[in-house]
Parts: sequence; C-alpha cells; structure tokens
Amino acid sequence: MIEQVQAEIERLVAILKEDQQEDGAWTYPFEMGILTDAYMIILLRTLEWHDEPLIKKLVKRIESRQEQNGAWKLYEDETEGNLSLTIDAYYALLYSGYRQKTDPHMKRASHFIRQKGGLKKAKVYTKVLLAMTGQYPWPSFFPFPAEFILLPRSFPFNFYDISVFARANLAPMMILTSLRFQIRTNRSPDLSNLHISERNDYWEEYRSKEWRTFFSMIQHGISTLLGIPERIRARALDEARRYMLQRIEPDGTLLSYFSSTFYMIFAMLALGASKQDPIIVKAVEGLASMGTVISEQVHIQYTTAAVWNTSLIGMALQKAGLPDYDPAIIKANQYLLTKQHQKYGDWVVHNPKGEPGGWGFSESNTINPDVDDTTASLRSLTNAALDDPNHLQAWKRGIGWLHTMQNRDGGWPAFERGINNRMLELLPVEGAEFFLMDPSSVDLTGRTLEFLGNYTQFKNPNNRVEKAVKWIYGQQEKNGSWYGRWGICYLYGTWAAITGLIAVGESPNHPAIQKAIRWLKQTQNTDGGWGESCKSDIYKKFIPLNDSTLTQTAWAVDALIAGSDRPSRQIDNGIAFLIRNSGNYSWTERYPTGQGMADFFYIHYHSYRYIWPLVALSNYKRKYFQA
Repeated sequence: MIEQVQAEIERLVAILKEDQQEDGAWTYPFEMGILTDAYMIILLRTLEWHDEPLIKKLVKRIESRQEQNGAWKLYEDETEGNLSLTIDAYYALLYSGYRQKTDPHMKRASHFIRQKGGLKKAKVYTKVLLAMTGQYPWPSFFPFPAEFILLPRSFPFNFYDISVFARANLAPMMILTSLRFQIRTNRSPDLSNLHISERNDYWEEYRSKEWRTFFSMIQHGISTLLGIPERIRARALDEARRYMLQRIEPDGTLLSYFSSTFYMIFAMLALGASKQDPIIVKAVEGLASMGTVISEQVHIQYTTAAVWNTSLIGMALQKAGLPDYDPAIIKANQYLLTKQHQKYGDWVVHNPKGEPGGWGFSESNTINPDVDDTTASLRSLTNAALDDPNHLQAWKRGIGWLHTMQNRDGGWPAFERGINNRMLELLPVEGAEFFLMDPSSVDLTGRTLEFLGNYTQFKNPNNRVEKAVKWIYGQQEKNGSWYGRWGICYLYGTWAAITGLIAVGESPNHPAIQKAIRWLKQTQNTDGGWGESCKSDIYKKFIPLNDSTLTQTAWAVDALIAGSDRPSRQIDNGIAFLIRNSGNYSWTERYPTGQGMADFFYIHYHSYRYIWPLVALSNYKRKYFQA
C-alpha cells in the first residue's frame, strides 16, 4: 500500500506544480452551475451590449446542462429539477435571441415551469430578477426599505446587524425596490405563458404574520428618523449608493461578488446613470473577467478562487514533503504576501480593536477578508516565517487579526464578529441563516483550532482555545456528527471538528470524538469511500449520496487518521478508494462539495480533487510510515 500511496502523492504533486501560474497562483475554476451564466446574458441584453461571441458561448453551456424533462438542477441528485433555476435559464435563453419558445427543449422547460406552479412559485431572488427587468410586478412592500440603512446602531435591528454578504446585495436591492425600478428593451421576451394564476398573489411569501411584524418594526424605527419622508428617502438612497461605491474593488466589482455587482449595475440605472456610465462599464468588465473555460465551455464564475486555491495548495504541497524553498512554494507564498489585506473593511464595525492582516477569497478582494482564507494562507506561510522576516511580519499580522475575530461564544465566524441576531431566525426568509447571518460555525472553528494547534504554540489550556473547544463540543449532533456551514455538510463539519480538537490536545479517546469516529465508520460506503448529498444542508440531517466522492472521502479518512494511532480497516479502505479513483471524471467528481446558501448556491471547487486527497495521503504516510 505505501508504494501506491507514495506514487499517488508524487502524481498529485506533479499535476499541481504543472498547473501553477507564472505569478505563483492556482486559478482552478470556482463553478456554481449555470445561474451566473444566465444572469450574464440577461445583463448584457438589458445594457444592449452586443457581445455576441460571449452570449453564444453562454447559451451553449446553459443548454448543455438541461435535463431530459426540461428542467435544470442545482446538483445531480436533486429531485426532478429546480424551478427557479429553470426559470432563470429559460428567460436567459429567450432573451439571448438564439432560442425560441417553439424549440423542443424550450417547450419542455416551459412545461416544467408551469407544472411546478409558474413564476409565482419561484424563489425571491428570481422574482427580484424578473421584477427589475419588467417581467413581474414589485411587491406592495419590501421587508427592507431603503430607509433601513439609516437606522442607528442603537436600534434593536439595523443594517450592520446583517452579514456583509447580505449588505452588499441588499444595498442595491433596496434602491431597486424603493424606486420600483423596471427596465425592458426591444429584445425583452414575453414570459406571459409562465403566469398560470389570475390572482394577484405574486408575492404571497410576504403575507405572513412574521414578515408583517418585522416590517412594522422597521417602519417604527424609520418613523423615529428626523425629517420629512421624501427627504429621508432621498438620504437613504444616497447612503445606499455611497455604501456600494465605497466597496467597489479595483476590478470594478462590488466586493468581488457576481450577485452584488449585478444588482449594483441595475441600482445605478435606477438612480439615473446611463448604460455607458464608467462605473457600469467597469463593473461589467469585472464580471466578464471572471469568465473561465470548463470542458471547452465558457462559465462566468460567481467570484474567483485564486487566493483560496493557492493557500490550500501551498499547504498541501508542504504536507507532501516540499520544503518552503521549493520554487513552487516560494512563488505561491510571494503571491499570498501580495494579497494580504492592508485596509480596513466592514469587519471593523464589530471588531474595532482589530488591525488589517487577513486574507480574502478572490484575486481582487482587498477589503473583505475571512477567517478560513486567513488560516489557510497562514498555514502555507508558516515554514517560511521561521526563516524570513517579511514572511514572519505578515504571519504575525494575520495571527493578530484572526485572534480578534473570535466570537463571544468561543467560535469563529466567516467575515464578521457578532452577526448572530436571533431575531433573524424568526423571519421566513429563504436561506435567512445563510444570507443574513454570519454566526460561529463548527467548520471554521475546527479549522482555526487545527491551525492554532499544528502551526502555532497555542494549545489547550489556553483561554481562547478552551472557549472554542467547549463551543464545538456543545454543537455535536446526537448521532456524533457535526454540521458544516461552508461544505457538504456533516462529513465536512465532522472532519473539521475532529482534526481541530485533536490538534489542540484533546484526546482521541474523548467520548465525543469517539462517537464522531463511530459515525464516520458507519457512513462509509462499501467501495471504501464516502458521499453526502447537498440535500443534507436543506433538511439539516445527513443524507447519503449513495455514491462516493474523492473530496468527501478525503475529509472522512483524514479525520479517522487524526483519531487513530494505527491504520484501521476503514482507513485503509478509504485510502485505497482515493488511489483507485484518482482518474475518475464521472458525475461524482463534478458533484458540488461546497455551499454558499442551502437550496440555492452550491460550488464545485476544481482544485479539491487534488488538494484533499493529497492532504489525506500525506497525513497517512507521515503518521503510519514515518513516525
């Protein structure tokens, strides 16, 4: 077995070294289905930008992902298909002008949409898209009016009580809804065939008692603002505009996100900007620059993942035995040093004592760092920091920022401290806990502990570590697993928890860790691998994929390695699966193992098929054959 392990390690290292870019980064795609491709077509047609080569390529990609029943899916085992995504795709294909309602595959799509209830059954985000492009009426009230941005910090619920991701998307959305902005063009398609109800219940989701109570509370807060309503509205629109423009990255995007940039462009139009406004032009160019080629098809990424890829690969290559003076590691670390943040971002609102020093996810991200990218970058830099003052200075700044980001409950969030207002949990918002909140998560806390335990001198007992350990134990599910927020899902969270706890000195024999290990062994497939469905994060319980993926197998087997002094049958079978399936390019390899929002936003990281098997194999070799 060890010869095969070594051969696979060498193969993966060779691939990664070959794929490194000249600047030291790895630019493997960050793929999230066809949603952004559809939105890009709609954006270009709305702005009357006649980039026909790009539009044709996006049409081809969207079409290639359609199911036989006419629907589009978020993930392979989604039942039947996804209504909102199918509406988005159908709309984009029609708006492109290259597909017609009478085309057989378009007929199948419209049949699926009507069968599932038509446009009124779409998710809120799709309805907003339809409303701002003149295909759907705006609601009589929107839960977050523009004036929401003016509520003082002393108010029980204000703009800075929601996550930075929500703020970036809601700021332009509040402009659009408050002005009830709609824009059509001569090429706007007719979607009337997708309306199947004559009742005016277009936004039935906002009829609930919870929404109206929340809206009343916001209105009460607005009523305390000084000034006549028209001037308050004008102030609110100015503040929302200022918020957006102050967070535009050098590439023209709003915080490097596709969705926030997309909404910002429409918000600028709503405020009177022309379609040729420099801000709009730069923003569209920024979105277009996120294009990548996957299987000879163009895909517009939601964001780029260069920093994330590079930090993880730098860590994985060093685990595999590459020294920090290897040219690949030197180039990777030099790239990471250029991406360390120097400026304050929104995170300082809830963390006034923190100093800049974190890392963000994407190439263009300069003001929105996150905990996971920071610990990942610090892992890659640790060995070099022992010898080089520049690396050490950056490393210390990163550690300093990381420490100040810990929540009061002991866990770590993604982007900001203290974004865990329990009031948000009461709202009937699709994905409220993902979109509006940024609470402590087991996966981020576990991975932070793993970094502190294996790459620094922080072990338990230490007050910071002790609080985090206690918090993680308190989050364990009855079956022994842990929920993971940013990956799929219980396999991800359990791996992060086990490896983090053991790294800071918790005994593998601790009852909670043993319970988790038993759960992992029970969920192993007969082929030696592990696989979990994206449905897990929707239903909040483990749902097996009934097949195995490389990434999830690597997480599971790595957790078992951390908790065992000798290779068990389950570990050896998992390692054998990784080696045997290293050349697998079936649907399981493409299955999303990352998530941004349940039932909406799933991610296939193209780098993961190399990173996590390499980490697991390297840990297996080092622990059992080099000890």
